[in-house]
Amino acid sequence: MQKLHYPQIDERTIKTYQTEGAVLLKGIFTPWIETLVTGVTELMADPSEYGHARTVIPKDGSAPFFQDYCNWSRIPSFRQFVLHSAAAEIAAALMASETAKFFHDHTLVKQPGGSTVTPWHHDQPYYCVEGRQNVSFWIPLDPVTEEISLRCIRGSHLWEDEYSPTRFNGSKLYEHSRFKDLPDIGANQSEYDIVSWALEPGDAVAFHFRTLHGAKGNSTARSRRVFSARWVGDDAVFSDRGGTTSPPFPELRLKEGEPLVSPLFPQVWPRVI
Repeated sequence: MQKLHYPQIDERTIKTYQTEGAVLLKGIFTPWIETLVTGVTELMADPSEYGHARTVIPKDGSAPFFQDYCNWSRIPSFRQFVLHSAAAEIAAALMASETAKFFHDHTLVKQPGGSTVTPWHHDQPYYCVEGRQNVSFWIPLDPVTEEISLRCIRGSHLWEDEYSPTRFNGSKLYEHSRFKDLPDIGANQSEYDIVSWALEPGDAVAFHFRTLHGAKGNSTARSRRVFSARWVGDDAVFSDRGGTTSPPFPELRLKEGEPLVSPLFPQVWPRVI
């Protein structure tokens, strides 16, 4: 693997990611925050069809939780970040992968006073991909207090169980029952090694697709805008979940177990000059 040029990503950081499934990267994307803020502003002014469908309107009348994904190819600022930032190189190092392919972007904006809780879950069962080499970068565009920050269960990416993906209304994403029901983590938090951090714009939390995570509502007077960038490595293969995944990628025509090779998922590292 080529040598990293980013001192924040040292061997200790890589080991922490591999063993704990979540690690804080301080100031790693600071040069890109203005670019990402521009992109999120553009996206919220013109959401995709997914944004209209996935935004959560709380029944208590509090502020909406805006979500949208798979916009990197149509929002120029997102495309710039994906193709030209250090994200792909850093992802490859954390994943211990020779390559890094971009899987998808996800924008999450919890408006001030919004009550929507992000329930405990892990991401991989939602996705059309399997493989141990993967990483999500959770990049806040506003200062985030620890109280409303991303919360991760250390080491949960190494658990053998996979838990049923559910929508915000509580319904299951797939009709079949190959996945287990998630334990009641909220009622038994002392039994789990939960970690979270106060973050500044430019920081990022890197976490594994199988790491259990969640977040509280935004009880503060400031927006919590987050851009999430998700990457896969050498061992990524297509997984047929037996239902519509999230994101859905309806145009994908791969078979179970085939390498995740598609223009939808560009290889960004190593860079092609």
